[in-house]
Amino acid sequence: MIAKTAAGTAIKTVGLGRDYGDVTALHPIELTVPTGQRLALVGHNGSGKTTLIRMLAGLLDPSVGTATIVGHTAGSLEARAVLSYLADQPIFYDDLSVLEHLEYVARLHGRQQWTDAAEDLLERFSLTDRADHLPSTFSRGLKQKAAICLAFVRPFDVLVVDEPFVGLDRNGRDELLTLFDDAHELGKTVLVATHELTTVAAGERVVALRDGQIVYDGPPDTDLAALVNGA
Repeated sequence: MIAKTAAGTAIKTVGLGRDYGDVTALHPIELTVPTGQRLALVGHNGSGKTTLIRMLAGLLDPSVGTATIVGHTAGSLEARAVLSYLADQPIFYDDLSVLEHLEYVARLHGRQQWTDAAEDLLERFSLTDRADHLPSTFSRGLKQKAAICLAFVRPFDVLVVDEPFVGLDRNGRDELLTLFDDAHELGKTVLVATHELTTVAAGERVVALRDGQIVYDGPPDTDLAALVNGA
């Protein structure tokens, strides 16, 4: 059982930007996400979504500006303790089974009573029979399911997700959306980056990126396809 989260600011960026040599992947942006908000970050490949997500997760240093997670500098130990990150390309240890991954991640983040949660997640994503298998050998879809289990087996206040639906079957998509709903109901902050515009309706807020800049920030009841495509 994940505890409820107190109110406040979950994510804040001030002039946050990133260059790769002469190419600007993300122009300096200002973004404030209150605690408990469910936000969809939309845009085509190359729009700057993954660059922003990786800076929030502390995996990429900004060229300019700052990012904080629940008041802690992105990438700091304090920020990593409260943020769960589900990457677009899951990476696993070659010699650990799915269950061993789950135990390692749960204990690393201080969750001692992890077995019930792990069993529930494995069942949700039809991985119970593969719990002792090496996820590094899985297909793309099974790797994604295993990565989702890892993201949710640990405690978190902020969940940051990058293109989570790639490779998932219908059951996997439905279970993931249910987990997003459950986290939101508990007051967790959920930020999901996706180029699949049909998946954003459940969110309270949408931020659209195009060419490394925010072109929309508001409710999902707008023509997102036109914004993203520049129409």
